[in-house]
Amino acid sequence: MNKIVVISGASSGFGALTARALADAGHTVYAGIRDRTGRNAEAVAAAGRYTTEHGVDLRTVELDVSSETSTDAAVATVLGEQGRIDVLVHNAGHMVTGPAEAFTPEQLAQLYDVNVLGAQRLNRSALPHLRQRQEGLVVWVGSSSTRGGTPPYLAPYFAAKAGMDALAVSYAAELARFNIETSIIVPGAFTHGTNHFAHSGRPADQARVAAYDERYPGLLEQVGQRLAELEPADADVAAVARAIVEVVDTPAGRRPFRTHIDPSDDGSAVVSAVADRIRVEFLTRIGLRDLLVPHAA
Repeated sequence: MNKIVVISGASSGFGALTARALADAGHTVYAGIRDRTGRNAEAVAAAGRYTTEHGVDLRTVELDVSSETSTDAAVATVLGEQGRIDVLVHNAGHMVTGPAEAFTPEQLAQLYDVNVLGAQRLNRSALPHLRQRQEGLVVWVGSSSTRGGTPPYLAPYFAAKAGMDALAVSYAAELARFNIETSIIVPGAFTHGTNHFAHSGRPADQARVAAYDERYPGLLEQVGQRLAELEPADADVAAVARAIVEVVDTPAGRRPFRTHIDPSDDGSAVVSAVADRIRVEFLTRIGLRDLLVPHAA
C-alpha cells in the first residue's frame, strides 16, 4: 500500500538515501530540506532528477526543524496535497567533534535544538493529525552511540542522540493508545557514504582545544582512523535506508521496536536488548502492558 511519508533532514546522508529508497518502494515521499532555494538547491535538483529518471513520487518540501513555523508549514503542505500523513521519519541531525569542554553551552544548545527539539517541533506539527486518524508510524533515526562503545571527542553529539532516544521511548508509550506505532532505527558509526564526519562542527573555544591537544595529541584523527578500521570493507550505508523501508512496509502491529544496523558491532544491540526488555517488564509490573502495543481506542 502506498504511504505518504515525511522525512526530515533529507538533503544528504541517511535522509536522502532513505527518501529515495522509500520512493523506489512505491511510496509518496516528501523529503524535508531546509533552505531549498539557497544552500540546498542542488539537493532539491538532484531529488527532482531522481524522480524523473526513476519514475517515482519523490517530492521536496521546505522543512527546517529549528523553526516551528517551518514544521507547521511543511505539514500543512503535505496535508493540503495528500490529505493524510502515514509515516513520519525523524532523521534531521548534526554531528560535532572535539573535546567536550571546548564547546560553549550555546553550541550544545544548538546541537540539542537540531537533534532533540527539532523532533519535538515536528511531532507537535504532525501528531495532531495522526492522533485524529488513530493510525500512523513514527520512525526515529538514532545512533548506536546512545548505548554502545563511545569513543571520546564526540560527547555533545552522543548526548544529543541519547536525548532523542529517550524522547522516542517515552513517545512510544504515549502514542500507543492512539494506535500510532514507534520504531527506532539504530545506525552504527558509518565512516563512509555520508557527510557526518566531513561536515561535523568544531568547538568554538580553540584555547581549550589546544590545552587538550597537549595531553591528547592527534586524538581526533586517531578516533576517526580506528573507527574506519573497525568498519568492515563491505559496510554499506544504504543498509540503513533499506532497514527503514522494511519497517515501513511491515504490517502495522508487527514492526520491530528497535532495529540495529551496525556493521562494526559496538555493543549497542546487546545493551539495548536489556534496556528494552526491562521496559517491557516494568510497564507490565505497573499494569500498563497495553502501552507496549499500538491499538485503537
